[in-house]
Amino acid sequence: MDPREYELMYQVEDRHWWYQGMASITRAMINRWVHTPNPRILDAGCGTGAAMTTYLADYGKVSGVDLYPQALEFCRKRNASRLARASVLNLPFAPASFNIVTSFDVLYERAVADEVTALKEFFRILTPNGKILLRLPAYDWLRGQHDERVHTNRRYTKKLVKELLQQSGFVIEHISYVNTFLFPLAVIKRLSERVFPSKGVQSDLALSPGSFNGILRYILASEAPLAARISLPYGLSVIAVGRK
Repeated sequence: MDPREYELMYQVEDRHWWYQGMASITRAMINRWVHTPNPRILDAGCGTGAAMTTYLADYGKVSGVDLYPQALEFCRKRNASRLARASVLNLPFAPASFNIVTSFDVLYERAVADEVTALKEFFRILTPNGKILLRLPAYDWLRGQHDERVHTNRRYTKKLVKELLQQSGFVIEHISYVNTFLFPLAVIKRLSERVFPSKGVQSDLALSPGSFNGILRYILASEAPLAARISLPYGLSVIAVGRK
């Protein structure tokens, strides 16, 4: 990932509509499919640490691992202490070390040469019946300038995510697209980037929604009860729960 993206993430994660809406969706998924008493949680590819120091911490003892020193520095600014620098392809933990592994928008990066290798590492460090909560960007045809900024290797479909989890040994408990309600707006934005390309590579996080931030957050968060119960037919991301 472009190091500049970590600075942007750190600046906006606590208020940006996408992060706040996804937090609501993730909570709903954990509450219905993943939550176990006092779990040991690993946030694999923890980024700047917002998830591990906020809503994930409400569920258990959270550790974070990330490959990039810049990300871990921002985690420390959030007072995170259980941190390790490593690739998701080779995790520095013993088998059966965690009850839950979360991985939010990590395996799509170019730095992850093989998703199955990473998923098998998640499988290895989970306890029997442990859970993985995985989120990835959807549809390769939705590639845009933001994908260049975050070094996207590929985007996914529900079918592909299901196949990758099953190849790695997981039993699929739930899988859905999310960010469904705002999907038409995203398609328009991506198509407009191709018709009217801007100079340079821009991050979606650099685009301020201004007074629409609260409205967009509400729309995305409103999907949470649906996404946790049914499989939504399309969306900007794929979210899945697997069991060891």
